[in-house]
Amino acid sequence: MRLLPRSLRARLTLVGTLGAAAVVAACVVALYVALDSELRSTLDAGLEARSDDLVAAVRSGQEADVQLDPLAQLYDADGTLLAGSPSLRDGRLLGPGEVRDSVDGELVTRTLPVGPDGAATPVRLLVRQADPQRVLVVGAPAEAVETARERLFLVLFIAAPLLVVVLAAAGWLVARAALRPVDLLTREAAAISTLEAERRLPAVAGDDEIARLARTLDDMLGRLRVAFAREQGFVDDASHELRTPIAILQGELELAMSAADDPAEVRRSLQAALREAARLARLAEDLLLLARQRAGSLVITSEPVDLLEIARDHTRNLESVLDIRIAVEGDPVVVEADPRQLRQVLSNLAGNSAAAGAATVRVRIERRHDAVIVEVADDGPGFAPNVLRSAFDRFVRGDDARTRGSSGAGLGLSIVRAIVTAHGGTIDARNDGPLGGAVVTARLPALGPDRRS
Repeated sequence: MRLLPRSLRARLTLVGTLGAAAVVAACVVALYVALDSELRSTLDAGLEARSDDLVAAVRSGQEADVQLDPLAQLYDADGTLLAGSPSLRDGRLLGPGEVRDSVDGELVTRTLPVGPDGAATPVRLLVRQADPQRVLVVGAPAEAVETARERLFLVLFIAAPLLVVVLAAAGWLVARAALRPVDLLTREAAAISTLEAERRLPAVAGDDEIARLARTLDDMLGRLRVAFAREQGFVDDASHELRTPIAILQGELELAMSAADDPAEVRRSLQAALREAARLARLAEDLLLLARQRAGSLVITSEPVDLLEIARDHTRNLESVLDIRIAVEGDPVVVEADPRQLRQVLSNLAGNSAAAGAATVRVRIERRHDAVIVEVADDGPGFAPNVLRSAFDRFVRGDDARTRGSSGAGLGLSIVRAIVTAHGGTIDARNDGPLGGAVVTARLPALGPDRRS
């Protein structure tokens, strides 16, 4: 069974009301106790003043002053009444046994027939030891105090619930006003669809938590909007890149079928189809690699490898394929890495340089403290200013095809970053390198001394 209401506004109001009720109850009890104590203190102070005067008179031999007091009696030690107020007639404030057991300064409250026509009335009594042989009892009607106490209790009993109700209503209004922007944001966010790319959340004035939440959510929508646009661009690029080789592949196969009696033409068509199939396979592999990297499931088969040796061996093949000159410099450095993926990094970087029009590429490898630096510089035109900061994003393509890579879908440098990141490294790009063109610098963790071969 659900005890709390679903609405946050109602829960806040309920908690506030319970807290207010507890505070009001504590205040009411404290006020009642304080006022009751004050009333009793006032009555007792009057009794003490009267008793002081009468004790002084009795000790000076003026017992007749006791008869002039409105409510007082003088007893001897055994409880015999010696003198008293005429209003008491034959009545007694204390019985003989109570007189004998009395203590000096004792205050008691009892109901006695001292009212009009002998009506029972609450009386406050103060016992004083006038001398060793006599006891003085002074009284005062406590009916006014009792009546004031009852009225006070009634007023507080009525006022406290009303105050709690008012505080609950005020809490409801305050919670409603405070959460109104949240309701507005909720309705607006629910109404925004993926087709409304430029729609924003309403601004909330101020600098409180809700205003900061509104700005944060709006910024998040902006980031999601950018991500959605990039995903859409990626899908468009991938669709375009897939369409061309598939169309060529289909055309070449149809040509081979139609030229079945010409072996040379069939062979040429099948070779062209094979090239396009290889291009499709590379694109599919690139997309799969990026998807795995994004999902955190990119598999790295690590082993100690000499990075300088891999670079020299692999760049020999790249020079003839890309028709550029590649120089490898540096010292032998051992890293824990996947050799196949390191070769893919070198292929993509060299391919980007060749696609940008570079004729010379320099690969420099060196160890700096606990990191291995792989610097790939070329003599090309460098990165376009509008893509330099986002060159490694998956969906960025520069006008100079700098970020095209082998797949032609703007994935080359994205794959490089994915592989370097999976190896625990970092990568960045800049222009104005040592050869005048672009420079891509990757930093990989170096293998510890105890694991070097």
